[in-house]
Amino acid sequence: MTGDRGGQGGLSRIREILQENKDELGRIYKVKSLGLFGSYVKGEEVDASDIDILVEFHENPGLLEFIALEYHLSELIGVKVDLVMKDALKPAIGERILREVLPI
Repeated sequence: MTGDRGGQGGLSRIREILQENKDELGRIYKVKSLGLFGSYVKGEEVDASDIDILVEFHENPGLLEFIALEYHLSELIGVKVDLVMKDALKPAIGERILREVLPI
C-alpha cells in the first residue's frame, strides 16, 4: 500500500483487496463479515494511521487465530490493521462504529 495511503484511492484499494480475499478469509478464519471504520473511512488518515476493520465470525476464534487474522490482513493490505470483533463492541463506542462502518 506504500505510496497510496490517502484519500479515496487508498480506501478503494483496501476495499478491493478485502473483497478479493473475503472467501478465503471465510474459509480459513470463519469470517462472516468485514467492515471498515475510522480514519480511512472518514478521509482523515495520515502516514501513521492503521486501518480499523470490524469483523464478525461464524464462530468466535481463539486468541491465536484472531491475532493470525489481524496479521494476515496487515500483510494483504500492506498497512497495520486494528481488528475489532463486532461481538466485543462496548455500547457507547459500538453505536458510533456501527453508524460509520463501510461493509465489505
